[in-house]
Amino acid sequence: MADGARAERPAWYALGTGGWRDYVTLLHVPYTAWHLSYVVIGGCLAPVVAWGRLGAAVGAFALAVGIGAHALDELRGRPLRTAIPERVLVVLAAVSIAGACAIGAAGAISFEAWLVVLVPVGLFLVLAYNLELLGGRLHTDLWFALAWGGFPVVCGYAAVSGELRVVTLLAATFAVLLSLAQRVLSSHVRHVRRRVAAVSGELELLDGSREPLDAARLIVAEERALRLLTAAVVALAAALLAVRI
Repeated sequence: MADGARAERPAWYALGTGGWRDYVTLLHVPYTAWHLSYVVIGGCLAPVVAWGRLGAAVGAFALAVGIGAHALDELRGRPLRTAIPERVLVVLAAVSIAGACAIGAAGAISFEAWLVVLVPVGLFLVLAYNLELLGGRLHTDLWFALAWGGFPVVCGYAAVSGELRVVTLLAATFAVLLSLAQRVLSSHVRHVRRRVAAVSGELELLDGSREPLDAARLIVAEERALRLLTAAVVALAAALLAVRI
């Protein structure tokens, strides 16, 4: 049996540990770009695109998801193995989430008052999911897809148009389903990278040949799919931007 050591990095996009690299890794840059693209997609589906409001919505989600949610996630068990001090993670989470809420509230006051309802909903989702509140009952694949897939689309559309339509629901359904596919792929990858200490074995093919089995072999297809899906969603958002400009 050939022995295979576990994957060295906690995520395929993680940099080497220490210093500024930890903060870049904390941002989950590819996945943050993926989920910010949902905001853009939602906003670009509005009848008329208000670029200032769309930019504000993207900025709010960049703070809430890109920094706040990921800082809270790192506080629980250090899944990315960063050396960022706990107090720094707390400050990053508090300031970024508060900033996102402030942007949302200001947008509602200046545009459509009912939009303020989305602020506490978003706050609840980021805290309940990432802190695994309610016994972790909301820390599931479905809640991930609703919080970071469907909700960004809804907020993007609502922030730009001031209303919700059938197209909003359809686009949010697309984002939820795609986010569920993301979780199917990434859950296996995270398990191998973060929990598996060693892999040993081999594959015996029908022609009698044998291929060694190691940690990289277990996750290569899923990680390639995740890279391609990330690029695809960002490309779709860019295409919609190009159409609406």
